[in-house]
Amino acid sequence: MEILRSIPELSRLPGPLFLAIGVFDGVHRGHQAVISTSAEHAQGANGTPVVVTFDPHPEKVLRPAAAPHLLTATQHKIALIRDLGVRHLLLITFDKNFAATEPETFVEQLVTHAQPLREICVGHEWAFGKNRRGNLELLKRLGAQSHFNVIGVAPVMANGEVVSSTAIRQAIQKGDFPKAADMLGREYTILGTVIRGDDLGKKIGFPTANLSAHSEQFPPDGVYAAEAWLEDVKHYGVVNLGCRPTVSSDKSNRVLEIHLFDFNREIYGQDLEVRFVRYLRPEKKFESVEALKQQIAADVQQARQLI
Repeated sequence: MEILRSIPELSRLPGPLFLAIGVFDGVHRGHQAVISTSAEHAQGANGTPVVVTFDPHPEKVLRPAAAPHLLTATQHKIALIRDLGVRHLLLITFDKNFAATEPETFVEQLVTHAQPLREICVGHEWAFGKNRRGNLELLKRLGAQSHFNVIGVAPVMANGEVVSSTAIRQAIQKGDFPKAADMLGREYTILGTVIRGDDLGKKIGFPTANLSAHSEQFPPDGVYAAEAWLEDVKHYGVVNLGCRPTVSSDKSNRVLEIHLFDFNREIYGQDLEVRFVRYLRPEKKFESVEALKQQIAADVQQARQLI
């Protein structure tokens, strides 16, 4: 997949261009509908489909204190979009300067550099431009003026509820992985980078990979049987998510760590994708590290039996 970093780079692609535009956090079934609709229309017109998205999530810039947890950090989102078979992705840096762009100016830039722009496909409630003034109605007016089509994709439903990133976050926060999977069209996973910890796990015989997640939405604290992918190879293990009360007094620092079964090599700096398979037990404070060690052994045995 070719990744473009600026709107002028669109001029390098053979037209007509069909753009699927959105934040696409989670790349859920609603997002997939936007992307696939654009791709189908492009194929029918012998055009080039391009997915257009933003980094970071706009709310991180516009309202950083109130920004939601992510379903997918940018690198995870790129991987999921690639998995859909997308060949061209325009990744626009979303900063304060870009946030101040009027919606008409943004569309004018697309029209200028796409040769030509045939269609823009968005979700039915998409908002864009300074103060989120742009909407589907304005986009259609601009399309009529500049001779490109505009498609607003209808909401996708799952069990009678509209699929949305917000609904998926709420499901994950409650530990409702089946609902999240129904809306995502896949199992929920977190992609994190392995960082150095305090090596306590190694000292007590259960080495763990500590993951530096990228503001992703975590499920409830506790111990989980898990699957993990490292360089496209699947491993099994046990995840502990929480503040590690037996060995730490910092209740504000949630740590995601995984013990991989039958695995013994350093992977610092590498990305690990983790899926929570089954909730085993809540996190608790033990009387001693030895008691913790015994419980981890029991967790490992239970997880091995499950997965």
